[in-house]
Amino acid sequence: MANMHESGKHEAGKDVVKPNPIRAAILTVSDKGSRGERVDRSGPALAQWLGERGVEIATMAMVADEQDLIAQAIAKWSDSGDADLILTTGGTGVSPRDVTPEATVRVLDRIVPGFSEVMRATSLGKTPYAMVSRAVCGIRKRTLILNLPGSPAGAVENLEAVWPAVPHTIRKLQGDMTDCAPPQK
Repeated sequence: MANMHESGKHEAGKDVVKPNPIRAAILTVSDKGSRGERVDRSGPALAQWLGERGVEIATMAMVADEQDLIAQAIAKWSDSGDADLILTTGGTGVSPRDVTPEATVRVLDRIVPGFSEVMRATSLGKTPYAMVSRAVCGIRKRTLILNLPGSPAGAVENLEAVWPAVPHTIRKLQGDMTDCAPPQK
């Protein structure tokens, strides 16, 4: 179990609690990328965005659009306790090879539909194709898992849309029982 807080001292010498950095794992799902026929741009774009927010990248990988490979990576990363957040990018549409949602649902303990709903609603303001997204989001053990689109811009935009709730959700998964006020707009 990850320890989300560590003690520190501020100027007056009083103890303060500051959260440990979130640890993220990024899984790019791409047949062409896994065969070396396409360079992954979405995974690095997500890693950069997260890094700018103080998130540690625990691991990154790429797999083909195969349910077993996707499910195995998500389960392994969740079960190891090395990642608080797993992001998948790619495979959320309706093409025959788009199986990321099915693979994700196979290994989730609980679905958290609000994340997917916000991502689709936000994306609809940019493209009508957002309604075709089948992305699912949920929890396995103490890890939050989010399916994101395969395009770099779409992946980052969707993560940005739900980010205000991500740190709170991770704290709750890790046992923080304090009542957290939502971020001010």
